[in-house]
Amino acid sequence: MATETNNLSLFLTNIDDVKKIFSRFDTNGDGKISAEELVHAMKALGSDISAEEAKQVLTKLDADCDGFINLEEFAGFCKESAGDQEGGINELHEAFELYDLNKNGLISSTELHQILTRLGERCTVDDCVTMIKSVDSDGDGYVNFEEFKEMMSKN
Repeated sequence: MATETNNLSLFLTNIDDVKKIFSRFDTNGDGKISAEELVHAMKALGSDISAEEAKQVLTKLDADCDGFINLEEFAGFCKESAGDQEGGINELHEAFELYDLNKNGLISSTELHQILTRLGERCTVDDCVTMIKSVDSDGDGYVNFEEFKEMMSKN
């Protein structure tokens, strides 16, 4: 089960980023993530997590045993995962691969737009071009893994 949980973690340490991701998972806005919301969010990201796997993840992260993941529990999970360098790099690769839809080692503005749209973000492809430009250090119009890693490791 530890592997399943690690696959779901986020390599985030900035609390504003953690809050944004948390709010994407918390679709009904009640301040907590249910097993159903976790399944929905993971399926939107292309993961085929079952309801049972989601319940196991929820149980592992649910420190106060209320049956939900609150922001504090979610932030603690993100912080713990970011502190694990070797595991963090593997998780970062997995996150990168979720965005790299055509598996060419690069994230295009179109791929970014598709993923953000699946997550309910309202943005245009032009918005995604701008986002990519902000992290595209080699100027090729794409985000490679090194650029992705740099972006995700900024506090």
